[in-house]
Amino acid sequence: MMGLGLFILFFVVLIIAVIYIRNSIVRHYNAAQRAWADVATYERQKVKVLDGLAPLVEQYAGFEKSTLERVTELRQQIMQLNLKSTDISQLQRVESLSHELMRNLNVVVENYPELKANEIYLRMMNEIDEQNENVSAAISIFNRNVELFNNHIQIFPNNMINTLTTGKKAIRPFRDQSTLQNFDYRPNF
Repeated sequence: MMGLGLFILFFVVLIIAVIYIRNSIVRHYNAAQRAWADVATYERQKVKVLDGLAPLVEQYAGFEKSTLERVTELRQQIMQLNLKSTDISQLQRVESLSHELMRNLNVVVENYPELKANEIYLRMMNEIDEQNENVSAAISIFNRNVELFNNHIQIFPNNMINTLTTGKKAIRPFRDQSTLQNFDYRPNF
């Protein structure tokens, strides 16, 4: 009788452990999804600033069509970010366009010194810088949540429970390819 009691106790503990592990996989996955939504939200907040920046740049730089086109393209790419699925390649395009736009705006300012003194322009540039910092912080949080989730579904026995219950796949973290290309150091992993 005691053997049956131990077997039932073992079975109950095993079921509780499986439920706990499955729930923690779901929690980590949801945290990564929430972090992705934060990244997309911060990117979309840039749209408000870009909407005000476009006419200002147009006013000062009538022939600087490429800058205006980049503002429009960046705005469209940001609006296409999917909140439900983590499309890292799309985020990489948005970040690349954002960096390219900032470089272009600096060239426009050099060509139009009176633009540099314009208070509205300065406020918008500060706002864009702040939004870019928010996006960078959100990407760091996203990558950390992705790391935690990926670790959680890859370790034993979590990997078996994941395969049997949720079937979640590892999420790709965000990597800024343009920044990585400028690094001389390459880790050996």
